[in-house]
Amino acid sequence: MRFPTLAAWLALLSLFAAPALHAAAKPKAAATDVYKIAIDRSVSLADAAESMRLRANALNLKLVAELPLSKQVEVMTNTAQRTITIFQFCDAVTAKDLIQLNLDFSVYMPCRIALIEDEKGQGWLVMMDVNVDAVARENRLPAALKTRIEEVRKSLVSIMQAGAQGEL
Repeated sequence: MRFPTLAAWLALLSLFAAPALHAAAKPKAAATDVYKIAIDRSVSLADAAESMRLRANALNLKLVAELPLSKQVEVMTNTAQRTITIFQFCDAVTAKDLIQLNLDFSVYMPCRIALIEDEKGQGWLVMMDVNVDAVARENRLPAALKTRIEEVRKSLVSIMQAGAQGEL
């Protein structure tokens, strides 16, 4: 049985990340990067989160978990924290197909977008970016599955953009 390389594992961590905004860029040798968008200062973090939830629903990408890490730390330390919330989105059929291809891919499901408030109060949306072409070649993904992965990635970009702009 052939197992993916470390680069492939890292790439799969964010298989559905934000390449659509980098469409004019040349393909990278590295499989992954971090992609982030600043939330417009006129948009509250609560509104950004709600916009992401609504856009995900409209795109039929399911919000399967929401982890309010900063609230947990506040409870544990009795100290106010800057916002850190991890949103987990999933296209269950695409995830299932990837896992059927190699069950090790399951550790990278679902797709994550972090909503983080920095030390200056600026909100950010952050996720991994990946070179799907490199992952598809290395793991011999069927063309149809690669296409579906790219669609999920476009949906995640749309979710981030909606959150950053407070769009409903």
